[in-house]
Amino acid sequence: MGEKSRSKGGCCGWFIAIAVLAIVVAAVVYTVKVKIRHSHSDKPAPVPGPPGAVQQKYSSALKTSLQFLDIQKSGKLANNKIPWRGDSALKDGSEASLDLSKGLYDAGDNMKFGFPMAFTATVLSWTILEYGDQMDHVGQLESAQDSLKWITDFLINAHPSENTLYIQVGDPAVDHGCWQRPEAMTEKRPLIQINSSCPGSDIAAETAAAMASASLVFKKSDSTYSSTLLKHAKQLFTFADKNRGSYSEYIPEVATYYNSTGYGDELLWAASWLYHATGDDSYLEYVTGQNGEDYANWGSPTWFSWDSKLAGTQVLLSRLSFFKGKDISNAYSSGLQNYRKTADAVMCGLLPDSPTATKSRTDGGLIWVSEWNSLQHPIASAFLAALYSDYMLTTRTPKLKCGSDSFRPSDLRDFAKSQADYVLGKNPMKMSFLVGYGDKFPEFVHHRGASIPIDSKTNCKDGFKWLDSTDPNPNVATGALVGGPFLNETFIDSRNNSMQTEPTTYNSAIIVGLLSSLVTTSSAVQSFT
Repeated sequence: MGEKSRSKGGCCGWFIAIAVLAIVVAAVVYTVKVKIRHSHSDKPAPVPGPPGAVQQKYSSALKTSLQFLDIQKSGKLANNKIPWRGDSALKDGSEASLDLSKGLYDAGDNMKFGFPMAFTATVLSWTILEYGDQMDHVGQLESAQDSLKWITDFLINAHPSENTLYIQVGDPAVDHGCWQRPEAMTEKRPLIQINSSCPGSDIAAETAAAMASASLVFKKSDSTYSSTLLKHAKQLFTFADKNRGSYSEYIPEVATYYNSTGYGDELLWAASWLYHATGDDSYLEYVTGQNGEDYANWGSPTWFSWDSKLAGTQVLLSRLSFFKGKDISNAYSSGLQNYRKTADAVMCGLLPDSPTATKSRTDGGLIWVSEWNSLQHPIASAFLAALYSDYMLTTRTPKLKCGSDSFRPSDLRDFAKSQADYVLGKNPMKMSFLVGYGDKFPEFVHHRGASIPIDSKTNCKDGFKWLDSTDPNPNVATGALVGGPFLNETFIDSRNNSMQTEPTTYNSAIIVGLLSSLVTTSSAVQSFT
């Protein structure tokens, strides 16, 4: 007994010694890694040059994602690239003697909602302005510009006078009571407008942002068109600012679908884009003065989406302090620093190892904010992170301070990649949420045109048999980014599950932005003009 006891005690002693040694070694390794990370973060990374080696995964996904914008086009389709789509809604706007036939259908329905459509245009413009060289490098720039112009042509016609903007085409109650291809629509398509007596600062300002940013996209290729867009943008911003009110308060029926939670963020967003488009300091004064105090929520990070533009505004204005800090008047520098500090806070919240990292994530690492259309927020956040990373790299800004920790531009880019990779199939479900990309993707997308055979003669009500069909969609909605997974990382591929399987055009805009940032590397443009 005694001999066994001594042997057992000796083993325990050796075990304890080994365990202590392992802990010491682990602590040393951790300390060295932290020191290495912090020492590296003090040295700026090299500035990227012209577009470099192409990441084929992201290039292929970008090409795929842009196709959904073609699928969503309304009107007479010249050079139609989608074999199961045709001309539709050719008489839209006729009740007001306007041509509103163009534009994009919003989602899986046949509605044109101006608020998210304008946001789609703004994000597409921002993407082209920042990453046009990279998009061109992989042959996708022309397609993006074409889809953008399809929207802005509609927006120009929807603004027939300074204080009138048509914001919706179609009756959603009627539209959602039908399941039919857009080519087969026969129902009336009523219009909704905002004006001086029925204002909508949020939607007017978002439309101004779309036109101002698009004016920069087309400035070199079509200066006349660019000037037209800028004229409309200025008028709409003035209209939005002088006739304040939320469109969903004045027109309650729109709140069911795209309820606005406020208009201050859109006013700041539009003014920021107008400053970039014009160089007029009055817009800079607007965002850094009392309006910034009232609406910017400095120091409080928020999510970027079709409804909330503050995080986007903070990143957009941060590029001024990154690239033009020395050229900005002292009168505006303090306000711009407030935007920059808040943008820093947004980034720190996204980085998973940051002390202020958001806990709003799935176990698989996806940012998860909303059960409905859950992919919007992670992809929008990743797009902003990629932009911020490129701003830091180009200006040789070595680190981002998050509490007592420091992070490099590469950390932001790694986060952006993680969200993109999740969407493209690196997730617990091992499926792609981008239709047409990868071996496994949703086959029962909630989308009228995709679910109905092209030769079907069904009308408004008869078409519901295709909604309920147990067969996969006969037409693949290539490029559609569906709603996404639940928090527990499950996904029910059912046409009746619109919460998860319905795609939207604004989702397409943000995934195009994110993928364009990742297809290759290049230095950020220092000025949009």
